[in-house]
Amino acid sequence: MSTEILFVIEEAPEGGYDARAVGHAIFTEADRLSELPAQVRDAVRCHFDKGQAPKLIRLHFVRDEVIAT
Repeated sequence: MSTEILFVIEEAPEGGYDARAVGHAIFTEADRLSELPAQVRDAVRCHFDKGQAPKLIRLHFVRDEVIAT
């Protein structure tokens, strides 16, 4: 059992946020940033059997920024 799971967080094209786990088939989304931690926790609980979930969840935020040349 791993002690930590990493989620990559990106802004969704249609609004809100997408969260994908690295190394696990876990995906969730939230309309607001404030809702995201609860959504991620719920997705982790649903994915792992009781007592098998990692103790820590790390959220890595990725933001694309486009600038003119």
